[in-house]
Amino acid sequence: MLRLRPAIRAFATKKLNLNADLGEGFGPWRLTDDAALMELVTSANVACGGHAGDAATMVHACALAADRGVSIGAHPGYDDKPGFGRRVIPLSMDEVEELVASQVGALRGAARLARARSDVHVDVTHVKPHGALNNVACVDAA
Repeated sequence: MLRLRPAIRAFATKKLNLNADLGEGFGPWRLTDDAALMELVTSANVACGGHAGDAATMVHACALAADRGVSIGAHPGYDDKPGFGRRVIPLSMDEVEELVASQVGALRGAARLARARSDVHVDVTHVKPHGALNNVACVDAA
């Protein structure tokens, strides 16, 4: 019989959240194979139209997640598709709040539409900022 150390045994009994950034395309362009990745993850951060993503991509990602029991998070970023949200765009705190609120709201609307079309429950459960927006949030106390 295999005997594990107590710390390893405790870790082995925990359920881990495997998370990935998805829906990071727009129009005909796709960055990843979202359907394949949805088979592996337990939660997905879906691009909300800033650095990537559009309405169709968000609805599709929400529907995939609902079908597979994957929780959905909003992945807002700077309005910077050419730079993929990796460039800092100087904004006031009010402008950052408006940016995040509008993108999270867009994903919540996409989740509602996916739910209405499939009758499977899907809702936005978390927010994870993308790229430069996340980096600024980690160092800017404002």
